[in-house]
Amino acid sequence: MLPTTHLLGLTRLELITRAVAWGFSPIHATSLWNEIYLQGRLTFAELAAQAHDRMPVRFVEKVAAELACDLPSVALETRSSDGFTRKYLLALRDGHRIETVLMRYHGRTTACVSSQVGCAMGCVFCATGQMGYTRHLSAAEIVAQALHVDAVLRATAAPIGENPDALVPALAEPAHPSPHHRHARLRNLVFMGMGEPLHNYDAVMQAIDILRDPAGLALGAQKISISTVGVVPGIRRLAAERRPVHLAVSLHGATQAERAALVPAARKWPLDELMDACRHYTETLGRRIFFEWTLIEGKNDGPDHAHAVGALLHGIPAQLNLIPLNPTLGYDGRPTASTGARGFQDVLAGYGIPCTVRQRRGIDIAAGCGQLAVSG
Repeated sequence: MLPTTHLLGLTRLELITRAVAWGFSPIHATSLWNEIYLQGRLTFAELAAQAHDRMPVRFVEKVAAELACDLPSVALETRSSDGFTRKYLLALRDGHRIETVLMRYHGRTTACVSSQVGCAMGCVFCATGQMGYTRHLSAAEIVAQALHVDAVLRATAAPIGENPDALVPALAEPAHPSPHHRHARLRNLVFMGMGEPLHNYDAVMQAIDILRDPAGLALGAQKISISTVGVVPGIRRLAAERRPVHLAVSLHGATQAERAALVPAARKWPLDELMDACRHYTETLGRRIFFEWTLIEGKNDGPDHAHAVGALLHGIPAQLNLIPLNPTLGYDGRPTASTGARGFQDVLAGYGIPCTVRQRRGIDIAAGCGQLAVSG
């Protein structure tokens, strides 16, 4: 039977504490941490191969006996036709599956990770919401997704001194890596995959603490974004704990009735409560919020809707990200045309609210916003 505590779910301090409790020097725990997060050795077989040089064999054996280190397996990898996006269907130890996406943009690469198997929020246009909720992911399962993407990037080398943008659009592994190539590393992380991150608050924050560790992957707080449909207690907790990551709030409607028709969670956390929480967040942390608005033709994309959004966000440090609806089997809405999106932007400009249209990635492989889902 596998141990219940997972190696990847421990912070560096927690790992050191366990090593000391087992009677080993803290330096061995630090060496183990380095092998995982700096060298990319993610299995006990790989770690054991390094034990004679960096750690006592009996320490690695103790870790193997006390901690799980099984990794999600890649059930399916799908690549977009333009080469910018890869989607990974990952199989978890209990047989459930999740999706993780690697997206390439000009000058950066982003991992979009899942926080739950399915989602309980039920947004009508979202494939994950149409699945329903199965369970939370553990911190280890979240960390494993980031490490998987980081491992893919490690295999993508660019000659030292060359512009890393030369890798765009392809994410092809070099045929013959050499010492004159550098490893790409994961630097941007968004919790916009399957699930509602603030519904699984503790595991998500534990994973973020692990991934931000300066002795590990060292992801900067300003490179991490959490997207929520408006879980008010979670937003207030983020403010109380002064979490430095970016917050994105999915709005989609500027009145309670319109929003609740698209986002059933709005019935539990009404729009006025959500906006109070957002104001509290910005006032407490002095940080803006990114609001997200899925543009659905004939539903929420007219000038009146744009004016309502402008009035709603008045006085809040905010940026609005417009996302033309991505197709899913369970919703028959249509995306707003580009002319309509530009008109929406123009109205918001009159309110002094920065407004951008999200770059679309991976639509042909169902890897775009609201498209992640698995069956079975």
